[in-house]
Amino acid sequence: MISAKIENIIAKFLTNQASASELTELEIWVEDSNNKELFNQYVKINYAIEYNMKQFDSHTIKSKLLEAFAREQKAKKLKKLRKVIYYSAAAVVLGIVTTTYFYRTSLVNKPIAAPVIVVNNTIQTGKDKAILTLEDGSVVTLEKDKVYEKDNVVSNGKELVYNNNNKAKSGLAYNYLTIPRGGQFHVKLADGTEVWLNSDSKLKFPVAFADGRAREVELIYGEAFFDVSPSTEHKGAKFKVLNKDQEVEVLGTEFNIKAYKDEDKIYTTLVEGKVTVSGFNSKKYMVPNQQSIINLKNGNITINPIDAYNEILWTKGIFSFKGKTLKEIMNVMSRWYDVQVVFQNSEIEKVKFNGVLSKNDNIKEILTIIKKTNFINEYEIKDQKIIIK
Repeated sequence: MISAKIENIIAKFLTNQASASELTELEIWVEDSNNKELFNQYVKINYAIEYNMKQFDSHTIKSKLLEAFAREQKAKKLKKLRKVIYYSAAAVVLGIVTTTYFYRTSLVNKPIAAPVIVVNNTIQTGKDKAILTLEDGSVVTLEKDKVYEKDNVVSNGKELVYNNNNKAKSGLAYNYLTIPRGGQFHVKLADGTEVWLNSDSKLKFPVAFADGRAREVELIYGEAFFDVSPSTEHKGAKFKVLNKDQEVEVLGTEFNIKAYKDEDKIYTTLVEGKVTVSGFNSKKYMVPNQQSIINLKNGNITINPIDAYNEILWTKGIFSFKGKTLKEIMNVMSRWYDVQVVFQNSEIEKVKFNGVLSKNDNIKEILTIIKKTNFINEYEIKDQKIIIK
């Protein structure tokens, strides 16, 4: 038998919420081979997850401890956190058969649901790809193993790098970087600022920045994470990210903006530094581990506390969902896998999950794991459409 205390720790472990002390207690408990087998059976019966505790060695535990440490020290600088994030995210997926898990808070003793219907499954995992539009209007396709070089810019197919020695001598010339659905890309601007762009996003930026003027770029739509070159390296010039509905002003910091065309809210998450968010005749100041939300329907701006590192794990190849509805999760999946998602039952859209998954996972694997919660009876894949029943 498993004690109530250990059951509670297992639940926290599977949902990425266990503390360092709880993980240590779990490590000691599973040192007994009988307990390992009890763990495997318990998880399979109660959570419908195939988890092989034999793969769970002390190295994995230490990685999980790093993850807990990251949560406790979340206000530290992102550059230090990134190493922790990388290893903690890897630890989350290690040992789970499909490198994916989902957990619904009230999931207990749920049987596995009906068979899956797959017809002409041509859905591909997203990859590095983008479309660069130059100042003269010409278009360049950027993708894996394709090298591009012209004047002050070069691309290796995974990122785009502008010469930081180039300065605008007269009027500013602009380029556009468009990330299609099913794509992602990284760009280093001429001032040294780095930008990671998610699927279905578009960024407008100058080829070179002018001395003595604010450095301005425009996130036309989509999601982008910015690591801004400090103003001290640019004669005090501020950095601004514009959008038709908001303006973010910084001196040098790290933050994420999500402003998709099909959503009625804009989310700005601050990881490091200070920013001001302006929109609809309102202005708000933010500090690290806060997220501003602009409601485009009424113009209200709210500031909420948040785990900032959770919001930017997508830049490391990880999708992290905490208390997200199935509809929100499927919105993310639809962009990354370039698919259309249709719900036959609108009530299913509202069910909330916690989950961590790799961006390299096959969409069928992800859907199968979600299906094991027994909240979707069946799903169908037909060409580029997913029907959830």
